Amino acid sequence: MRIGVVFPQTELGADVGAVRAYGQRVEELGFRHVLAYDHVVGADPAVHQGWGGPYDVRTTFHEPMVLFGYLAALTSLELVTGIIILPQRQTALVAKQAAEVDLLTSGRFRLGVGLGWNQVEYEALGQDFSTRGKRIDEQVALLRRLWTEPSLTFEGTFDRVTGAGLAPLPVQRPIPVWFGAQSPPAYRRAGRLADGWFPQMSPGPKLDEAKAMVAEAATQAGRDPATLGMEGRVSWTGDAEELREAARQWQESGATHVAINTMRAGLRSVDEHLAALEAAADALEVRKAD
Repeated sequence: MRIGVVFPQTELGADVGAVRAYGQRVEELGFRHVLAYDHVVGADPAVHQGWGGPYDVRTTFHEPMVLFGYLAALTSLELVTGIIILPQRQTALVAKQAAEVDLLTSGRFRLGVGLGWNQVEYEALGQDFSTRGKRIDEQVALLRRLWTEPSLTFEGTFDRVTGAGLAPLPVQRPIPVWFGAQSPPAYRRAGRLADGWFPQMSPGPKLDEAKAMVAEAATQAGRDPATLGMEGRVSWTGDAEELREAARQWQESGATHVAINTMRAGLRSVDEHLAALEAAADALEVRKAD
């Protein structure tokens, strides 16, 4: 099981030096990948009365593809979007950005995608929130063609490409596409289409039910469920034994990857986040992990 970290987007602010220090130290500690969340704009609660989302206009987010271009020059970590809200973005542009990150990292990139929940963000990006489920299926098929064919023609419900292609193509052909999933339709979509998926729960009966739905959909689509990756997430609480137990549960549940999340743990600076990750690295012996 490969162990990485969740980039603490909302707690590092706009400090570029903190981004650099974080990426370099995470690699020194022996972690294998960095996962970054995606939000392009935040809603202003003063305008959107009763706003109940977990993020708003004051919450800081770096744009993942640009962030990864920077980190690619500083580290040899695998970089992972967890997740890009794919239907609110132009498909061909995402394909181009992902291909570039894949090149800059020498093939150490996973594109995590999902539908999202933020209608305000969809509006700001000029996309239809109500069709996002249908659109993502088409987008993934087009992405894979753009990453593998020098020239293609594609005509779908939402996208059209006529005799065009990317240059240069990525190192990975195609780039792995992982899905965020937290509902039965999303589990079935992951089983049909994904190279891996990100459960939004801890190991236990609910995860077992979700895994069964993913596996069933994969089998029905003529795919081998055993080939799908699964990445769990463990929040740092300051208790090393609790962390080890959570990681062990994910491993026993069949996770191929796990990410350590230090956000919302009361940490006030990049140094405190890195100190927590050093303790986590020691607890999980990540320097010794294969």
